[in-house]
Amino acid sequence: MNKLMPSPRNVRRATHEQADLQLKADIEARGLLQNLVVASSRKPRGRFTVEAGGRRFRALASLAKEGKLPADHEVCCLVVDGAPAAVQEAGLAENFQRLAMNPADECLAFGQLIEQGADVEGVARRFGLTVRFVEGRLRLANLAPVVFEALGAGEITLDVAKAYGATPDRERQAFVFEQVSRSYMAQHPDSIRRMMTQATVSASDRRARFVGEEAYVAAGGRIERDLFSDEDDARWLDIALLERLATDKLEALATDKAEELGLAWVRPALESWIGHPATAGLQRVAPEREPLTENEACRIETAHAEIEALIAVIDDEETADDVRQEAEEKAEALEREIAALRHKPAIIDEALRPKLGAFLQLDDSGAPVLGSVFYSEATDHKDEEPGDDTGVDRPDTPAPVKEPEPQDRPQAISRALLDELAIQRRDVLAVHVAADPGLALDLAIFLMVDRDAGHSSGRSGSSLLALQPSDPVFGFKTPDAPATVARAQAVEALERSWTEGATRGERFDAFRALPEEARAAWLSHAVARTLEASANSAERMCPFHDHVGALLEIDVAKWWRPTGVNYFDRVPKAVTLAALEEVGGPSFASRYAGLKKAQLSQSAERIFAGDFIADVEVKERALDWVPEPMRFAPPAASSVPAADETPPWEDEPAAAPDKDLPAETAPESGGGAPEAGGDEPSETIEEAA
Repeated sequence: MNKLMPSPRNVRRATHEQADLQLKADIEARGLLQNLVVASSRKPRGRFTVEAGGRRFRALASLAKEGKLPADHEVCCLVVDGAPAAVQEAGLAENFQRLAMNPADECLAFGQLIEQGADVEGVARRFGLTVRFVEGRLRLANLAPVVFEALGAGEITLDVAKAYGATPDRERQAFVFEQVSRSYMAQHPDSIRRMMTQATVSASDRRARFVGEEAYVAAGGRIERDLFSDEDDARWLDIALLERLATDKLEALATDKAEELGLAWVRPALESWIGHPATAGLQRVAPEREPLTENEACRIETAHAEIEALIAVIDDEETADDVRQEAEEKAEALEREIAALRHKPAIIDEALRPKLGAFLQLDDSGAPVLGSVFYSEATDHKDEEPGDDTGVDRPDTPAPVKEPEPQDRPQAISRALLDELAIQRRDVLAVHVAADPGLALDLAIFLMVDRDAGHSSGRSGSSLLALQPSDPVFGFKTPDAPATVARAQAVEALERSWTEGATRGERFDAFRALPEEARAAWLSHAVARTLEASANSAERMCPFHDHVGALLEIDVAKWWRPTGVNYFDRVPKAVTLAALEEVGGPSFASRYAGLKKAQLSQSAERIFAGDFIADVEVKERALDWVPEPMRFAPPAASSVPAADETPPWEDEPAAAPDKDLPAETAPESGGGAPEAGGDEPSETIEEAA
């Protein structure tokens, strides 16, 4: 060891004091397990520079200085000869090609040492670790299997795994993991720790209403009540137990429902809407519903009129709080009555029932409701149209006569001429489409949504698409957000009968035959899904989105509320306190300044949900508050000049058209300016023909 010295070429510059102490303790306990990489030194001769393994060399030198190793202790080294650049490259490779041990493997390894008779203190001492560190790894080894496997596979970080270990309840760990695996934002240590230790469910939750307090308490469930709140504000503490009870009860009802209706299957679903994963491999079947009777139609019309009158009472600022609350309850009851009247039984052919299935869900009141959409198992083949490249033969369809390949056909015209004719043919088609606004609108909508039919189709002959843009966060989902639920419900309600056409032409004809409202709904869907992610911040600013939001008079607070999971767990305490000060003033925010972050996050979530006692003005501001990035900024003043103003890019006002000019040389109304360089008058379609 006394022939070794540090190398000025060593690529590792930064180090970690605690890690160095752990390495020193490990070398003291077991000796050097990995050789050093060294190179011979010219001055002084007979010495060697340590090119890789500097931390190990410093640990050896420290042990020698403490008298625990002799100065001439033999050290296993790999001697590398060559130019200085080659020696430095070898040192870089030794440091770079290194993979840290997976935390899950560390947990298992420590557990095996304990099983073989070692104690925690001894393991910590031999590895230069703290007792707390070893105990933490042993606790992680006892995580729920699904969580521990995710840690081993690298699907979650060590900090996230520690958050799951906040409580030893493996059942709750597995349940919370299943919940948060559907949402990127919940994969945050603070959010998971809060869900593990403080997550509760309101007594008004549809799952709680479905299970019932008596069954929940009988199964060992705990309830926390606030003496100053309504009964519906009671908090149910054991979410995993509630979910299991609700699932078991709904599964039994689903089985009975399938037998009662003669369906192939009825699957339970606690989610508020059925997403794509649940319907993967299934085909939608939308049967007709029994028509409304005359009395039912009249009752629905009357109920709508009553709701409008109640809304006027609710919106009146002079209405007393108790009267407003009573009106809101009556309006909700009327909405439920209308929904029940419209939910007519489906008319299904008895021979078709054994092939169909549906989902049994819970409505807002906790009552089980059979979904209005039925599904059948997807067939193994897809219809294809000419131009498909699927290679799948259609059953019961004679094989088409194989036409000769293009290179086998007689070349009557050149490729260049063919391309020129194609362009001119396109122009003939385009001039007729442009002259038929109704067909053009239908064609635009159809081309944007035909991919929803799920067919493998050939060319559409158009560049028009309405693809969903890439989001700035991959895999981010908000399955329970009101806007996400409403968007999914709107998509589910789209009329899809046109998608059954075998060819694009058949689908287009069927699409044009839809009512105007149905086609307009598809247009709204196609345009809405093209919107990119934007925020009221410098990084994600989109002034045009702010302009559209102002036109639509969007009230973000009605669609999105800040919670611990989606906001407060992920911002510094100062940001949360600033939000509290914004709605209640400095004295209000100072009440919560001494809370830890997790407690502050939980308190802020309840405050901004209106679940607290305060002045009416403070509560209203809390319910209206959203963080700056979620707000739609007011649009800037329009830069379009008024009719009597001269545009800044012109020296003089534009001259009015000369009334004495021949009619054919004047611009057509609504036709815009002529093309650049075009002196000839534009022709009408009839003249072109």
